[in-house]
Amino acid sequence: MEILYRSTRSDTAPITASQAILKGLADDGGLFVPTAIPHLDKSIAELSAMSYQDVAYEVMKLMLTDYTEEELRSCIRAAYDDKFDTPEIAPMKRAGGAWYLELFHGSTIAFKDMALSILPHLMITAAKKNHEDKEIVILTATSGDTGKAALAGFANVAGTRIVVFYPKDGVSSIQKRQMVTQEGDNTCVIGIDGNFDNAQTGVKRIFTDAALRARMAEAGFLFSSANSINIGRLVPQIVYYVYAYTRLCAGGDIREGEQVNFVVPTGNFGNILAAYYAKQMGIPVHRLICASNSNKVLYDFFQTGEYDRNRDFILTSSPSMDILVSSNLERLIYHIAGDDAAKDAGFMKELAEKGAYRITDEMRAKLSDFCGGYASEEDTAAAIRTMYENERYVIDPHTAVAASVYGKYQAASGDVTPTVIASTASPFKFESSVMKALGKSVDMDDLDLADELSRIAGVPVPQAVAGLRGKAVRHTTICGKEKAAMQAEVERFLGI
Repeated sequence: MEILYRSTRSDTAPITASQAILKGLADDGGLFVPTAIPHLDKSIAELSAMSYQDVAYEVMKLMLTDYTEEELRSCIRAAYDDKFDTPEIAPMKRAGGAWYLELFHGSTIAFKDMALSILPHLMITAAKKNHEDKEIVILTATSGDTGKAALAGFANVAGTRIVVFYPKDGVSSIQKRQMVTQEGDNTCVIGIDGNFDNAQTGVKRIFTDAALRARMAEAGFLFSSANSINIGRLVPQIVYYVYAYTRLCAGGDIREGEQVNFVVPTGNFGNILAAYYAKQMGIPVHRLICASNSNKVLYDFFQTGEYDRNRDFILTSSPSMDILVSSNLERLIYHIAGDDAAKDAGFMKELAEKGAYRITDEMRAKLSDFCGGYASEEDTAAAIRTMYENERYVIDPHTAVAASVYGKYQAASGDVTPTVIASTASPFKFESSVMKALGKSVDMDDLDLADELSRIAGVPVPQAVAGLRGKAVRHTTICGKEKAAMQAEVERFLGI
């Protein structure tokens, strides 16, 4: 079955997967969604006997139907290789009554590596398939992890350039150091005087500026995105939920067909949306538990049916979740509205103009797969401390938000369904917050702090952090949060 992709905001003709990956964002500002969700065509038993790479092929072949088997397998081989520090790619750790799906074994020690290791290969292949001769300019906003993972993926990739905007005061010390020391003549990293929502809004406005697109085309450039608004980011994320389920079956921890819960620390909604798509493809899921930090706009949405970003933006110890406009929620809104682009466009117009919208009761009834919870800063620190004291397992603040929310959910519901928690980052990426939670001193340089965390946790400092020692800062630009200021930096970098 051929799967095409259409915009969430208009009934324009659908396009192929490779075209959607190249474009990143629809011309009308909508996100690309599949015209149908295909069902897995291999049994759970068959998938349980496969490697991560083979499971990736079986999932992605169904969603990216205009890629040949040779093209797709080549992209997968290039992505999931020895840049991951474990042969399992996404190993499972049993701790505290749940399984932790460790998604941080890639080159930048965050879950974004799982998709951003393959996106450059999918994109370059897409360019060849569609006879695109323009240089691809990756334009991305980051709350901390996407930026470095995208930079690592696209650095020195022929035919591409990459521009990353990050909130200058809204990322961890290690996250910032990873980005500003990035090598590669095709890379550009810019801090903004604002938060992630400002960066994301600016990037979307630049994307949809028709006059700028025309000037870009004339100069030989084509915009695309590495954010999870790009369907080429989202499809590879489905893989690890399928893989996690099959590992539990392979290990005898669950029976084939038995349901599981997935708990996902959530900011931009892409990671948990991938779990939702995995369920639509046939993975038996009981609950998708959306874990928020103090910026609990998603928790409030699942409680009330109203999405309202009109609130204070809170900087937390889990900065990748410090988001008030969760872009990927638009895809879910489109689906529960009956794949109605006009309805979705209306909600997004309300969000842009009023900062809020309320879905219908009929749409709310279609959210039964989901439940929401949130963790305060105190809850997050307590989860880190408790996990270490009880299990000698050190988790990062984002994973701790999920662990805390799961504990509250289980206490309130009594649900004993086997549960997988998405562990989205290494604790070494947020070592200051982790050490504070453990009651340790943080009065030292961030790299010395990593050494101390290594001693306490009993695990070596990841190469992604150890390799930062002595690296020169290459990116020092700071700009305003307005679209005009951000666009000026993009034009300066491209020389247009």
